[in-house]
Amino acid sequence: MLIPSIDLLGGRIVQLVQGEKLRLAFDDFEYWIEKFARYPLVQLIDLDAAMRQGDNSELVEKIAKRLPCQAGGGIHSIERARRVLDAGARRVIIGSALFSEQDGQATVNAPFAAELAEAVGREQVVAGIDTKGGRIAVKGWMAQVELTPDEAIPELEPYCDAFLYTHVDGEGLLRGFPMDIAARLRKLSTRQLIVAGGIRTQEEIDALHAIGADAVVGMAIYTELLAV
Repeated sequence: MLIPSIDLLGGRIVQLVQGEKLRLAFDDFEYWIEKFARYPLVQLIDLDAAMRQGDNSELVEKIAKRLPCQAGGGIHSIERARRVLDAGARRVIIGSALFSEQDGQATVNAPFAAELAEAVGREQVVAGIDTKGGRIAVKGWMAQVELTPDEAIPELEPYCDAFLYTHVDGEGLLRGFPMDIAARLRKLSTRQLIVAGGIRTQEEIDALHAIGADAVVGMAIYTELLAV
């Protein structure tokens, strides 16, 4: 399944390269909402909230009321998760809040994950696993913890309906997603697996589908490399 992405930064729809460099920006929300309306799921990320530099709550609510979204970015509490769901999102994507680091020791925050799943329902939780150089990235990809997806996914499986794995090293570069990583991740969990980062062709989306993974696509759509 192809899942179009909408990333929000500074009140605009944007595409970043590796989470840092601004490549594209759009203000025509109606155009993209109408374009994505036929898809069963759209990914909506508030980058300002993820980077802890403000938020785009009004835009999130506007889009989530009109498109079937899984929404994320800066959701680090049960209260915030409930607000996003109440705004119309089908599911919430939780990333940084699922991981803790103290005295140089990184762990999965299983107590929070369990509390969240109990509060909003496991079926409404997507665990965000973003990596740089093989390690999990947090706080809008601005920091990392010493954990790998292979360590985190089995611990989080009881508390979520899906995993969203973002390969930050390839994000926005249109070089393709590493299929060996997708195949390895698929073996770690029975939950829905969604991958993102560099996906550029329908053939790649079909190959991911064949191994049981869904594909989030951003840059290839916004540059019209991939027709939707």
